[in-house]
Amino acid sequence: MLIGEGQDWLNGLKHAWEILTSLDSELVCRKAKVEFDELASNYILPLFNEKVYISLKKRCVWANSKVADFVLNELSHYSLLATLWYLIQAKDIPLSGSLVSPREVNGGLIFTQGSHMLPLHKLVAKYGNDVERLVKTGIPLGGEQLNYGDASVKLFPFPRVPVVLLMWQRDEEFPARADILFDSSCSQHLPADIIWATAMMSILVML
Repeated sequence: MLIGEGQDWLNGLKHAWEILTSLDSELVCRKAKVEFDELASNYILPLFNEKVYISLKKRCVWANSKVADFVLNELSHYSLLATLWYLIQAKDIPLSGSLVSPREVNGGLIFTQGSHMLPLHKLVAKYGNDVERLVKTGIPLGGEQLNYGDASVKLFPFPRVPVVLLMWQRDEEFPARADILFDSSCSQHLPADIIWATAMMSILVML
């Protein structure tokens, strides 16, 4: 599955819609922890604490909030395929509670290659002098404060695929640093490139 804006991306979207519309909605709801409006034929997905609507009839995705609109429109080349494939592939399994780095994700080599490098330096630039602001920004997005690093927050771009962002405060010996972790179950829900897109969504929504 390719993330981008070219023909391959458009073909991927078309393919994903075809699969999603063929699935049993009750099964999708249970596996992905979403709701389904039978009258409108819409899935209702919680994304960063906002409701996102996925219309099977119109084959479109939309929301009625500033945050979700930003994710779906400004970050569409990350969010649209990721949203559809989450609904298609999510499994009815609990979080493992074990956190892993991007390189530990199945197929995680993608995170280390060229343009796929995650822009963690931008988090450092924004929050490096006030790491607690990372948590304050994440909480309205449905985030949960954790006790990793000097500040950390767990975001929920998708109900079964949380993303943990961590910050270390700049001190006399070391510069400020940011990192990202996933629940180890993430690879059971999504392929590596969609996990990468989900990570990008999570970082960019915090910026």
